[in-house]
Amino acid sequence: MKLTLQLQLLPDTAQADALQSIVERFNEAATWLAGVAFAQQCANKVARQKLAYYALRERFALPADTAIRCIAQVVEAYKRDKTRAPTFRPHAAIPFSMRKNLGFKGPDRVSIQTLPGRVVVRYLMGAYHTQRFGFAHGQADLVLRRDGVWLLLVTVDVPDGTCMPVTDFIGVALGVVNLATTSDGAVHSGEKMDACRTRYAQRRQRLQRAATVAQMDGKRPKNIRRALQRTAMRAARFRRDTNHCISKTRVAEATGTGRGLALEDLTPSRARTQFRPPQRAKMAGWSFAQLRRFVEYKAQLTGIPVVLVAPRNTSKGWSQCGHGAQANRPTPARFSCTQCAYTASADCSATRNIRHRAPVNAPQVAGRVPQQLWLLAGADASDKLSPDRCAAVGGSR
Repeated sequence: MKLTLQLQLLPDTAQADALQSIVERFNEAATWLAGVAFAQQCANKVARQKLAYYALRERFALPADTAIRCIAQVVEAYKRDKTRAPTFRPHAAIPFSMRKNLGFKGPDRVSIQTLPGRVVVRYLMGAYHTQRFGFAHGQADLVLRRDGVWLLLVTVDVPDGTCMPVTDFIGVALGVVNLATTSDGAVHSGEKMDACRTRYAQRRQRLQRAATVAQMDGKRPKNIRRALQRTAMRAARFRRDTNHCISKTRVAEATGTGRGLALEDLTPSRARTQFRPPQRAKMAGWSFAQLRRFVEYKAQLTGIPVVLVAPRNTSKGWSQCGHGAQANRPTPARFSCTQCAYTASADCSATRNIRHRAPVNAPQVAGRVPQQLWLLAGADASDKLSPDRCAAVGGSR
């Protein structure tokens, strides 16, 4: 599977100026070429390269491979929307081809082609990167972050882990109050995530009001816009770090116990679910898709199978007696079976149903499920979770 490793570059002043010059020249050339491609309505890379290669070399003095990368970047952006000419930010990330205009010189230095010539820049690499760096190939992206930090995003092709045969699954229910709850009883509370979202939402609201007042006074609130961007980035980093911690813990638990992971497939839920205005900001900040991606790629590296289970009726039925009804949910947080009087939290009950629905004792690939097993894992809406049904899908009692 392909991963992206982030290396921090440590250029001196002269090297930073050389890197900034190639970034600005590349994006200037890309914006010019995008306008030409839009005017000529040409989105074919081969044809565009024949027409624009020498013009880029002469007009912008780009190195040979950098000019080719610029053409590919423009064609890719133009193909996404042919109704307008794309523009590129002056400091947008630019690609470099490995072993052509970028090469690694030892364990802590990289040679990068710039307009004045090649510069050899030091970089930092952690233990996680060192273990996977031998699989680097393809291209790397040079990024100038808003705070002035230079990053190099390197693509690596890491082999998948050996797929483990499993006989049981860990059911994982996703939610807002509790971000993740497992059938083993582990709970990852969403209290900190919600507090972070509320704090940054209030800060953005204050900044937007200040920007509106400044615009009414005829001022250009650049500093306020920058503060809004910093606030959004901080909130996104907090969500990403939280999801990384949850996914790492759950995959490590599954690896240590020799079990697979069964997750709710909540992908279409946001499109078909409507929320009241006070709930919209909270639901929009619920990054369950990112958590699922993190779990899937970490599980793929270790060979742990991941099964997606349709979430419908997972919190309304009880897998032991097979009774499912809306009356089993007297409150959103509580499950109480009206037939056998079993009472538990709604998340804990849902995790057991997810676990029982997950197909086991079958050949699988991490992150994918055969179609016939997917249908079983989906569980028809009118179907009750009876013991026979659990046995039909291979569930473990």
